[in-house]
Amino acid sequence: MTVVKVIEFLGESPNSWDEAVRNAVSEASKTVRNITGVEVTNMTASVENGRITKYKADVQVAFKVDGT
Repeated sequence: MTVVKVIEFLGESPNSWDEAVRNAVSEASKTVRNITGVEVTNMTASVENGRITKYKADVQVAFKVDGT
């Protein structure tokens, strides 16, 4: 039987939500092995002077637990 665990990350980018998601997955992959999928649960942004300055994405990362 395969066991999958899900943990949440917050990705940020000055350019886009897509890049924020990619940044979250990239950072997660530095310490988490066997990533099998992601789910974006929320997207927000910081605004200054009427312009978006930082895109943020809440990302749930699923990975297979070793030994299962």
